[in-house]
Formats: sequence, C-alpha cells, structure tokens
Amino acid sequence: MSRRGLLIILSSPSGAGKSTLAGRLRKWDDSLRFSVSATTREPREGEENGKDYFFVSVPEFQEQVASGDMLEHARVFGNYYGSPKAPVQAAIEAGRDVLFDIDWQGAQQISNSALQEHVLSIFILPPSITELHRRLVSRGQDAAEVIEKRMQKSWDEISHWDGYDYVLINDDLDATEERLKTIISAERLRRSQQPDLVNHVRELQTQFGERE
Repeated sequence: MSRRGLLIILSSPSGAGKSTLAGRLRKWDDSLRFSVSATTREPREGEENGKDYFFVSVPEFQEQVASGDMLEHARVFGNYYGSPKAPVQAAIEAGRDVLFDIDWQGAQQISNSALQEHVLSIFILPPSITELHRRLVSRGQDAAEVIEKRMQKSWDEISHWDGYDYVLINDDLDATEERLKTIISAERLRRSQQPDLVNHVRELQTQFGERE
C-alpha cells in the first residue's frame, strides 16, 4: 500500500547531537533526503549550488517569501535561510520522507503551514548544560566567543521544547538513534500518511454488502 512522505523536523541547541543523529538516520534509510535550504550567504569552499544550498540574492529570496514559495524562513547572523516548498511537496506526494535540520522558528512555521498534517517534529535535549558546553568545545570548530554565543542561544532553543511532537534526551547516542527509528517507523503508518486506506475500506464495505 502506498504512503505519503513525512516532513521530519529535527531541532536542538548546537552540540546536542542533532546533526550526528540526522546522519545516522540517513545511513539507516538511504531514501531519506535532506531539504536543501535557500540562503543569501556566500558559498563556502567546496559547497555546491543545489546540493548544499540554493544560493540566491536577497531580492530573489524576498520575492520567494512574498510569493509563498518558502515553507519557512529566518534571518540568522545577517543572512537569510529558508526551505523552498515545491521540492518538499513533490517528495511528499511521491512517498519520500524529507529531513529538516532547523531551529524552533522554522519548525513552528512548517508545523503551521499547508503541509502540517505530514509533519513529524522531534526536539533533541542535551543531558546537561555542562555536557552541552563540553561537546561544543570538543568539536574544535569554533572560537571561544562563538561557543559562548551558541551557549547563550541554547536556552532560547531549549525553552521551545514543548512545541514538538516528541522530545528525546540524548544521553546515549546509540539509544537515541534507536528511539528515533522507532518513532519514524510508527509515524509512517499514521492514517494521514496512507492515502489508499479510504478506498480499501470502501472496497471492504462493498465486499461485505455482496455477502448479504
């Protein structure tokens, strides 16, 4: 029986393990696809247009927002980011799940969009603030002042935990991965994700009537 795709939203403060978990989910099911975001920032070395991001100008981005072509959008550190609607809609209708690695503002916008019935939102919490800071430092990607900014922003992210369908504490990466797989497997069977159910029930009713 065919099914519709899910919009799987993963959110967390930086350092809680969201990106690592997203990567593991894609290894578990290679049909999962990341939503490719549009951005007005300049490409970094090695990034490809259409693969890593859709790189657009500020006027182009604003035009897409105004015409309703973005599922969600936000301004982060002076640059605009957003999720184009058309490829996500096409994926859903084709029965493919789309993975979103976005913050609470983007999650809220998608959850209130025309595609809201297909949304599965999951928030990842760290086991402690001390551990969150340790993970940010151990990544070795950011200067001390950047880490401090991320720590300051983390509470704002965490304060929106109750706006999600599921909330997981990532105190053990392997265990959290297994819980994520269980959630996604169950949500794929939601009634709203199975477009053929109505016709199947009608067929059963017809068969039942033929017995009389």
